[in-house]
Amino acid sequence: MSRIGRMPIAIPAGVTVDIAENNKVTVKGPKGTLERVLPAEMGIKIEGSEVVVTRPNDLKKMKSLHGLTRTLIANMVIGVTEGYQKVLEINGVGYRAAKSGKELTLTLGYSHPVVMVDPEGVESTMDGQNKIIIKGIDKEKVGQYAAEIRAKRAPEPYKGKGIKYADEVIRRKVGKTGKK
Repeated sequence: MSRIGRMPIAIPAGVTVDIAENNKVTVKGPKGTLERVLPAEMGIKIEGSEVVVTRPNDLKKMKSLHGLTRTLIANMVIGVTEGYQKVLEINGVGYRAAKSGKELTLTLGYSHPVVMVDPEGVESTMDGQNKIIIKGIDKEKVGQYAAEIRAKRAPEPYKGKGIKYADEVIRRKVGKTGKK
């Protein structure tokens, strides 16, 4: 059995989980509502104040979908109760970011400023000029938007310039040495 798939998901107080046909799961909580259509083969049931995911058989595909389905529902429950956030740091001389409305303007050493618009359901805030905090209830959207911002200037290994996650460690390289 899948160790992750077997674990029941506790439904905290103030959260409602609805399962419609075709495994369309709707999770409502204090921070908002999330909907997702999950694989139809999986059995999703509410037992008391817990959600239980079961699989029909032990085929390889079913085993892999079992843990995935359970994790996706668990992420939705955490999203509507606590929400998700990612912190990005900008390192480099003259590299900075500015926020106006829903637009995030990044100055990253290119000949033009890079303008990014916050997607629906995701909010970015600035902490100083070189820290971007991305918040939202959908883990996938928060992670995707953070990855898109980071991709505009990924950190390089020599000076560490670029945009990196706050908890990311950049493997540094030694620069070239001069001739004697």
